[in-house]
Amino acid sequence: MKIAVVGAAGMVGSRVVDEATSRGHDLIAVYRTQRPTALPPNVTAVEGDANDPDRMRTLFDGTDAIVATTRPAPGHEHTLAATTTTLLDAATTTRTRILVVGGAAPLHMPGRPDRLVLDSPEYVPAQWRTIAAASAAQLEACRAHHADWVYLSPPAVLEPGRRTGKYRRGTTTLVADADGASRISAEDLAVAVLDELEKPREIKHFTVGY
Repeated sequence: MKIAVVGAAGMVGSRVVDEATSRGHDLIAVYRTQRPTALPPNVTAVEGDANDPDRMRTLFDGTDAIVATTRPAPGHEHTLAATTTTLLDAATTTRTRILVVGGAAPLHMPGRPDRLVLDSPEYVPAQWRTIAAASAAQLEACRAHHADWVYLSPPAVLEPGRRTGKYRRGTTTLVADADGASRISAEDLAVAVLDELEKPREIKHFTVGY
C-alpha cells in the first residue's frame, strides 16, 4: 500500500511513518519545512503545506490512503477545520480514502451520553480547551464533506510511550479504564491507524484507548 502521511514530523505522524514502514508499506512523508536526513528506503520525504490544495493533490495522486495528522501552531487553532477541508478536497479529487487523526473533544463521556468530552474539565483543562474546540469543529468539517473519510479520536491523554500492539477500540464514546483514566501511547495509536488502513471498517468516527 502507498500511504501519504501529512504532518509526518509530529508526534503522531512520525509514529505512523515508523509503523507503516515496519509493515512494508511505501510512504510519502509530507513535512511542512525541514525534512529528516535519514529515513528508511521505502519512505519518500517531501515538503508540502497542508493548506496548498494544488500541492496536496499532486502528492496524493497515485496513493492508496492518506493519514492527516496536522496540528496548528498555538494561536492558530481556528485554522484546523479549514486545513482539514483542504485535505478532504484534495483526497476527493484523487479519490483516495483519508484517515484524519483528530481530538477526543467530540467524543461522549463514559456513562454520560448527553455530554461531550469537550465540556468536561476533568478531561479538558482550561489550557487545552481552544484546541479541543478546534477538533470538534474539525469533525464537523469532515461530516459536512463528501470525501471518503474516517475520523480517529484519540483518548484524553496521548503521549510518547511504548508500543504494545494492544488497544481497545470504541466508536463515539471515550475509552477509559475503571478509574476513569483515558490514555494511549502515540506508538499504539499508530498501530490503530495502520490496522484501520489495512482492514477498513464502515464506522466513520472511532476511538481507541487502553
